[in-house]
Amino acid sequence: MTGLGAVFRPQLPPERLRALAQLADETGLEELWLWEDCFREGGISTAAAALAWTERVRIGVGLLPVPLRNVAITAMEAATLHRMFPGRAVLGVGHGVQSWMGQVGARAESPLTLLREHLVALRALLRGERLTTDGRYVKLDDVALDWPPDGAVEVLAGATGPRTLRLSGEAADGTVLTASTAPDGVRRARALIDEGRKAAGRTDPHKVIVYLLTATGPDAAARLRAELVEEGQESVPDLGVAGDAGAVAKAVQRLADAGADTVILQPTADEPDPEGFLRFAAEEVRPLVP
Repeated sequence: MTGLGAVFRPQLPPERLRALAQLADETGLEELWLWEDCFREGGISTAAAALAWTERVRIGVGLLPVPLRNVAITAMEAATLHRMFPGRAVLGVGHGVQSWMGQVGARAESPLTLLREHLVALRALLRGERLTTDGRYVKLDDVALDWPPDGAVEVLAGATGPRTLRLSGEAADGTVLTASTAPDGVRRARALIDEGRKAAGRTDPHKVIVYLLTATGPDAAARLRAELVEEGQESVPDLGVAGDAGAVAKAVQRLADAGADTVILQPTADEPDPEGFLRFAAEEVRPLVP
């Protein structure tokens, strides 16, 4: 079965999260994803709150920018969430938007090296290993978590470019693709991820999650086009979907056929009814997605 979820976009104020997270829980939505966009809402703080307010829905963070965090802090916070809410936290890490990283003085000279070192160290710490490493960016001296997760947990990587996609296949447990990824882009991403997995000798499962820019309602097509124009992507074929549940389910299926395991419906930034959008995803689209 193709996984399905929705995004709580950080254009909404954080005080809206509780009601929307609880609605996602009540309607049976499988996953609710949060973003840590500069300079809006913190990923770990919002995830912890959403998990505490709900009982069953999985809460994803896509993604935590590694230039902003020492890997030990990332590991401590991830382990804490996984122990308090087993099986319900889904965390992704990535480069972050480079202009934002520059604004806070955290831009790395080699983002790929930083992400590689962060992924390797983070996964080792979450496995309960004691780690000493002296990398270009990640430096740890005899570090181990006192409270590692009780079982294996997934560490996902956000990726767009070819080198990062190969790295994700090599060093992460799954990949998060942005809403700028059409079905053909998912196929290309899968191929690059598989190249990385082969180079690393990995045969374990590798999940691919992709966002799908989605608009529904009487002005859906206009809102979708406006956002694509704003992002400079209006000429990209098969990007985003506007329409009713049937149209959205078909767009989800196209991404799944291209290699996506989970599709996360991303409302437009000006979505007029966030609660209605979650109900639409859970109650109308989900039954149509095999």
